[in-house]
Amino acid sequence: MDFIDYYQILGINKNASQDEIKKAYRKLARKYHPDLNPNDKAAEKKFKEINEANEVLGKPENRKKYDQYGKDWKHAEQFEKAQQEGYGRPHTGEHSFGGDFGGFSGGDYSDFFESLFGQGRGAGFGSRGQHVKYKGADLRAELQLDLKEIYHTHKRTLTINGKKIRLTIPAGVENGQVIKIKGHGAEGVNGGPKGDLYITFNIINNTSFKRHESNLYSTVDLDLYTALLGGDITVNTFDGKVKLKVKPETSNGTKVRLKGKGFPKYKKEGQYGDLYITYNIKMPQQLSDKEKELIKELAKIRNK
Repeated sequence: MDFIDYYQILGINKNASQDEIKKAYRKLARKYHPDLNPNDKAAEKKFKEINEANEVLGKPENRKKYDQYGKDWKHAEQFEKAQQEGYGRPHTGEHSFGGDFGGFSGGDYSDFFESLFGQGRGAGFGSRGQHVKYKGADLRAELQLDLKEIYHTHKRTLTINGKKIRLTIPAGVENGQVIKIKGHGAEGVNGGPKGDLYITFNIINNTSFKRHESNLYSTVDLDLYTALLGGDITVNTFDGKVKLKVKPETSNGTKVRLKGKGFPKYKKEGQYGDLYITYNIKMPQQLSDKEKELIKELAKIRNK
């Protein structure tokens, strides 16, 4: 992994305050935001770099690790633990960016890092350090899917860090749900195991249905005459149309449940939630004179 100068990306110096970092990030984020630069790949790449820089420098704890360990800042705790166990000497001096180990230029830590990365200088300390293995950093990605796409289990190919990963996405995954794919993270340190990949699902609902877990909800317009006298209507479900029998004298806001016509239950093959339909009675508009007369007659009958 090459060293990335996050200070340079945000256009600030190493002594910048947290407020200056925040201002620099907001200014650049607005400039390169995808909504303001549609179909601009260069702007999209820059936007990602800016967000990555803010993720590191915008959090004091991450920034401290980055300033001390450079590109290896995610392994800071592992390095410090190894040092405490006797794999390094006490830190006594300042270190500058751009050294041989992504953020260091000689000094007390040089032997320590060489041993961790399998570049020891012979027997003794270096060879001892070569046996210290650490799991690689975990990676995180977001996958945006349409609600219709997750009605059925399907396969999807993702490209993460230039590598293609074939996934089976179960029907019924939730918005915001996170899944772990073991061994698809960053390479391990000194021959250690790879990290894991965490994928967060962002589900976009462009349908007329509202979803809550495995249940669906919709509103169906009902004309006044069908509501009063009853009758058959056709309604949409997520996977097609069905006929419903409306009871006479149905009130506005009446709810009916269609069992098993909801959304698939996550990792429960063949099981579905329910569809709840709320009737919205539509009053007739632009009444004719004859209709008005009939309604008046009806009112007289009801008021006797």
